[in-house]
This record gives sequence, C-alpha cells and structure tokens, in this order.
Amino acid sequence: MGRVIAAAVYSEGKKVSDITLDEGSAWAAKPGHFVWIGLEQPDPQELSNLQRQFNLHELAIEDALEQHSRPKLETFGDALFIVTYSPVRHEGKLEFVETHIFAGNGYIITSRNGHSASYRSVRQRCEARPLLLEHGEDFVLYALLDFVTESYQPVSEAIHAEIELLEHTIMGNTLNEADILKLHSLRRDVLRLRRYVAPMVEVSEELQRLSFPFIDKNMRPYFRDVQIHVTRQMEDLTTLRDVASQTIEMVVLLESSRQSITQRKFAAWAAILAFPTAVAGIYGMNFQYMPELTWHYGYFGILGFIAVGVTGLWTSFKRSGWL
Repeated sequence: MGRVIAAAVYSEGKKVSDITLDEGSAWAAKPGHFVWIGLEQPDPQELSNLQRQFNLHELAIEDALEQHSRPKLETFGDALFIVTYSPVRHEGKLEFVETHIFAGNGYIITSRNGHSASYRSVRQRCEARPLLLEHGEDFVLYALLDFVTESYQPVSEAIHAEIELLEHTIMGNTLNEADILKLHSLRRDVLRLRRYVAPMVEVSEELQRLSFPFIDKNMRPYFRDVQIHVTRQMEDLTTLRDVASQTIEMVVLLESSRQSITQRKFAAWAAILAFPTAVAGIYGMNFQYMPELTWHYGYFGILGFIAVGVTGLWTSFKRSGWL
C-alpha cells in the first residue's frame, strides 16, 4: 500500500483545503481550481483510481509501474508524463530515486518510488509565493523540476570534495588499494550523474516548445531557467569527470615514477655491492702466481681499494639522484 504524502486543492494562488484521493476529480473539474497530489510508492490500485478520476492515459500508468533507465517526457493528448530521478548519497553509496509526474488541466500528481528528499519543501515554497502559484499547474511543474535539478548540486559538490581530498592524500603518501578503488568509484558516480542529468536538458527544452492548455506562455522563461540550471550542472559534471580522470592518470604516473625510483635504487645498490664482490671473486680464485698474495700489506690494500671504489660509486649515484 502506498502512502499519500499530501493532497490539496488550490485556487487563486491559495490552498483551499486538504482532500482525499477520491475527492480529486471533483475539485479539479471546478473552474480556477487545481489539485496537487503527492504519493510515495503507490500500488496499482491507487494508480488505477487516479486514472479513472483524471482520465490518465493507460500507457502513462503502465510507464508509472515500470522501472526506467533515464528521465523522459511523453505527451498524451493534453497531458504530460515526466520521469525524473533524484540522487541520494548515503555512506558513500549513490542511488537514484525515480519520480513520475502527471500534469494536466486541473491536476499535478507526483509518484515517488523510493526515499529521497521530501517534496514537502517544494509545496511550502509554492504556497509562500501566491502570486506565482496563481498560475496553477505550470508553476508547480516548474517548481518540481527545479527541485529535482537542484538536488544534484550537493551530491556533485560532495564528490568533488572527496576527489580533491584523495588527490592531496595521493600526492603526499604511498598509494594504497583502498584509495585507488575509492577514486574509481567516485569517477563512476560522476558518470552516472551525467547519464541522469543529460536527458533533463531535452525535457526542459521540450517544455519550452510544447503548447498545452495548462501551461501559460509567460511560464516558459521559468522552464528556460531549469534548462540553464541543468546545462550548468552538466558543465560542472563534465569538469568533475575530467578532474577524476586526470587524478587517475596522475595516480598512474606517480606509481610509475615511484616504481622507477625504487628500481634505480635497487640498481645502484646492486652496482655498489657488485664491486667488492668482483674484487673478492678475483682474489678468491686461489691461483699460485698472484703478486698481491705475497705482499705484506696486500690484505689491507685490497680492503682500502674496495672502500675507495664503493665510496666513489655511492657518491656518483647520490649526485645523480639514484640514491
């Protein structure tokens, strides 16, 4: 069983009264009135009830009962059906809550399939602006779309902050698997945000072109404002995607550089250790005729030669940055 978040009737920019679902069509039929119904996870019976009352198209109801892959706008006669998605990020996990909007002459119905930010604040803001709410359904439709668009901003800002923090962490410390996996996860989240934001550009553009009885031409600048916000959000997400990609490239370069430094150090120490090993190997061959073997100070001379050679190699590698 779904939950009715709110159901009310409005006239001349003011709330007339709260209503039940069964009273919706009667109020919507009155001139100068419109009903605004908000549902959460409605069941097929509730949607069928609304379909009978407001003559909603059967294809719109079928769409409302399905899971969609991206936002969209469809027209059914003089009515609109819009699919939107609101991002929800909890403990680093990004999810999208699907909301269906039915809009027509005398009614606005929202059906939210999940737990996202409440639309109650949208209703309160609309009721606080009676001069604009007097426009009716079209202003409510704008307010809903604007609310959905704004919901992406704090999520993208939080992801941006985490990417910057990881960038500073990676620059100053040794790489670890958890940081790399986290960075890749954030980049995937950015790509998912772009996939859901991009269609909203088309939706807002189409709303400016469509001609419906319940959409006043004077409200089109408001839908253009939604388009501007969506376009700006797309630009921000594109920049954020590039930042994430560049950070990943930087991770690869840093890891390659650190491995190169480590390899050079190993090579330098191998060369240093090879010198005394080679000298000791020569004098460990036990040939009979080796002049240095009969020299009174031969042992100390060889040790001194090894020390000078090792010191020279160490100094040379140190100057060249290999140590």
